Amino acid sequence: MEELTPSICNLGILDAISDDSIHEILEAYAGFCAATIALLNVAGDHSVKPEFVSHVHSLCKHGLYSLVRDLFLKSLEETFEKKGSSKFWQHFDAYDNVANLEKIETPIFYQELQHVLGRALEEISSEKKYQEKCLLVLVHALQSYKECSSEEKYNPNDQRSYLFSKYQLMVSSVLMASIPRHFPEILHWYFKGRLEELSIIMDGEFNGDGDSPDKDDMDLDEKSKLSSRNGEMDIDGCYLQGKFTENNKLVRNIGKVVRDLRNLGFTSMTEDAYASAIFLLLKAKVHDLAGDDYRASVLEPIKGWIQAVPLQFLHALLSFLGDSVCCDSPFPGIKSPLASLSSSSNSPSEGLIRWQLRLEYFAYETLQDLRIAKLFEIIVDYPDSSPAIEDLKQCLEYTGQHSKLVDSFISSLRYRLLTAGASTNDILHQYVSTIKALRTIDPAGVFLEAVGEPIRDYLRGRKDTIKCIVTMLTDGTGGNPNGSGITGDSLLEELNRDEESQENAGADDDFHTDDKQAWINAVRWEPDPVEADPSKGSRTQRKVDILGMIVGIIGSKDQLVNEYRVMLAEKLLNKSDYDIDSEIRTLELLKIHFGESSMQRCEIMLNDLIDSKRTNHNIKATIKSTQTGPVQQETGVSLDILDATIISTNFWPPIQDEALNVPEPVEKLLADYANRFHEIKTPRKLLWKKNLGTVKLELQFEDRAMQLTVSPVHAAIIMQFQDQTSWTAGRLASAIGLPVDVLNRRINFWISK
Repeated sequence: MEELTPSICNLGILDAISDDSIHEILEAYAGFCAATIALLNVAGDHSVKPEFVSHVHSLCKHGLYSLVRDLFLKSLEETFEKKGSSKFWQHFDAYDNVANLEKIETPIFYQELQHVLGRALEEISSEKKYQEKCLLVLVHALQSYKECSSEEKYNPNDQRSYLFSKYQLMVSSVLMASIPRHFPEILHWYFKGRLEELSIIMDGEFNGDGDSPDKDDMDLDEKSKLSSRNGEMDIDGCYLQGKFTENNKLVRNIGKVVRDLRNLGFTSMTEDAYASAIFLLLKAKVHDLAGDDYRASVLEPIKGWIQAVPLQFLHALLSFLGDSVCCDSPFPGIKSPLASLSSSSNSPSEGLIRWQLRLEYFAYETLQDLRIAKLFEIIVDYPDSSPAIEDLKQCLEYTGQHSKLVDSFISSLRYRLLTAGASTNDILHQYVSTIKALRTIDPAGVFLEAVGEPIRDYLRGRKDTIKCIVTMLTDGTGGNPNGSGITGDSLLEELNRDEESQENAGADDDFHTDDKQAWINAVRWEPDPVEADPSKGSRTQRKVDILGMIVGIIGSKDQLVNEYRVMLAEKLLNKSDYDIDSEIRTLELLKIHFGESSMQRCEIMLNDLIDSKRTNHNIKATIKSTQTGPVQQETGVSLDILDATIISTNFWPPIQDEALNVPEPVEKLLADYANRFHEIKTPRKLLWKKNLGTVKLELQFEDRAMQLTVSPVHAAIIMQFQDQTSWTAGRLASAIGLPVDVLNRRINFWISK
């Protein structure tokens, strides 16, 4: 392409030019300028073409090739700036206030914008096409001269490509130099409106809302058909249905706008506009499918919608754009970096695969952000919200943004849970639910450590934390305040089952692991995240220990064991029978986790209940042979109604002993029971703690009878009214052996009845 490179100026050649040559050059130059102006400004007038070609030949004969090219391109630029660029931008003057575009977002607004953009592109494309025809006239004129002059090393295709590339660059430069600031927003609103319209149609096909009314219009363009065998296209194993009916016209219209904008040099701007519109639609769809229902997985429906709607549209659009540039076109045009690059009709284009990856990543990230924002509510609903947790796990595996989850959830905990208004019991249950839920996402517990640290620090400052932990571990709701656990199961039993299942699974894995599997595991090995505590071992060896994390709140298992002893003593002393099966089961589980030596005192306490049951049975067995009818009538109370809990004081927690005067018949009954015990268990003697235990009463009134189970103090108070209907506080307190202030508090129970 030697003739396209500028030559070194040789002013000496001017001395060799004759006057006739100068006159001829000036005359040809003037004629060329006039013919150029006439050719560019009078559309459809080809009468100047022979004159134009003649002047081009005359100037080329004197070696003025570059002058002809540069002058003609300069004229094209001035004409395009006047008749193309300025008129094109005038169409959008009414939309210069971008801030108000969103306020007038209506169907009428979208229709008007579509009409304005379509008309503007049609006018400027028409002008550009005419100028391209004029440029072809120059190309043919130069080509005919070169052929007549028999110049060697001349390639007409190089000359043509050079001129058209210069012209395309000129068009883009002129438009970009005068582009309004609001034009990118205009393109965004245009594609947003068109894609929403297309989404409604394609959503109906995706959801099966109805059949297409027109099955004959299956082509996107007369020049191209969807390269999809049997109407489907396989992308990474996912099939896209090639169902296009009435929306073909809409896709063609969008494709024509995209093609025209690309030809004007707005390739990147156009792609950004329709990409942002697609992402807005996808974001709205994710929000719509996700919602506030956490009981169903939404990840697969979202991926299905991506394949059925945006990828369908992009496949059609990229196919349309890929085939819209004909090989016989004057110049190849500018292709999008995401345009279809594959020539095979049986495989998806590289551009479409990249679009799929972009859309899926955006969907994963959007759903992840939604679930992280609502993670507190999701954990409150756990395990019903397990599908939402699984979705979040997959999203985080795809995006790797675990730190976002940690920061957001810690903030939610501090704002919504770790406050003075939340009960310790609620905080503990939320903590346990958090552990259960997050170990699904993070089996190694790396991020769980970071999330749980603020909860543990806060609970250490509460006085009732230990008591609430023991209650939660040993109650019968499976650690769930809503009682959704297995009936009768404590959290301790649930944790024990989980631990056994994990150990069994680990044993099965070890049993079935061979050399090949070991190699696969080695290849899949990943280092721990930077947040991991190196003292806890690698992620392959680390296991989430829920009980250990709960005990870690207290800091010492001895404190928990002591609190359990106190609660166990209270529970055993309040029993009206000797049924301690659940307590025995809990004790055995605690021995597994804390060791037998730590639970020895508790075991003695339970043995005391077992011995009490046996002793009580033996004492009552002697009643029939030693107690006669007249004795029962004399005392008014039978030993059959008395069950005693006999404890080994040295192994039980300190028990509060209050003085209490019981009615004389009851006093005689207790003495008789103690004597019989001494006979059986010589030399052991009973020391009654009369304020402890329960009493079953039946109160008879004139019109009704009431059965109540109360404490001995309450029973002693009400029985004083059996013989005397009126008492002063001082006399009643003296008769029972209580201080007056204590009596006033206890008698409120009967007043409330």
